[in-house]
Amino acid sequence: MIRINLLGQIRPKASRRPTAVDTGGALPVVFIGIGAAVGLVVLGFLYYTWQRQLTEENNKIKTLQAQKTELEQTKQQVEAFEKQKVILQQRVNTIEQLQRDRTGGQELLDMVANTVSRTENLWLTQMTRKGNSLAMDGSSASINAVANFITALKRSGYFQKVEILESKQDDKNAAVQTFFFQITAEIAPPQPAQTRPANTPAPATAAKTPAKKG
Repeated sequence: MIRINLLGQIRPKASRRPTAVDTGGALPVVFIGIGAAVGLVVLGFLYYTWQRQLTEENNKIKTLQAQKTELEQTKQQVEAFEKQKVILQQRVNTIEQLQRDRTGGQELLDMVANTVSRTENLWLTQMTRKGNSLAMDGSSASINAVANFITALKRSGYFQKVEILESKQDDKNAAVQTFFFQITAEIAPPQPAQTRPANTPAPATAAKTPAKKG
């Protein structure tokens, strides 16, 4: 149907209503995206931190392992030195013992033999030396002879102490009185020889005076 405007007025145009934009569905998506980004940043930071700590711990472990290896090597060296020290000390002790046994050995035997010969009615049947200890077995006609022998050994200066272990009478031979004895003596260390100083004058000898003529 055709309409004719007889008044000659321009008919206003009908205004259009703006259409409303629905933003309610986009907000959750934005929040989710922001949350995911923040989560990724936090996870990345935590991963970087943990990775750095793990690297530091691994480096510490490697350092400790290297120190442990060095300590084990040092311990082995110390144990080897200790074993070598023990062996060397045993050698030194053996040499010193041999030196002590050899020093004054003949003089000691001569002293004991002379002491026995000066003691009446006394005989030695066995004499054994172990280090600084001297064991003597013998027999005598009286217990006084044994006592005199011990006294002579103490006064000789070759022994630090002399002890009698056993002294008993021989019951098998009733006709002759005999005593068996066992004596131990600790050998005194040899004394260094006393040397006279070089500037000390020799003792003057007594001059012989000529006999007076009568």
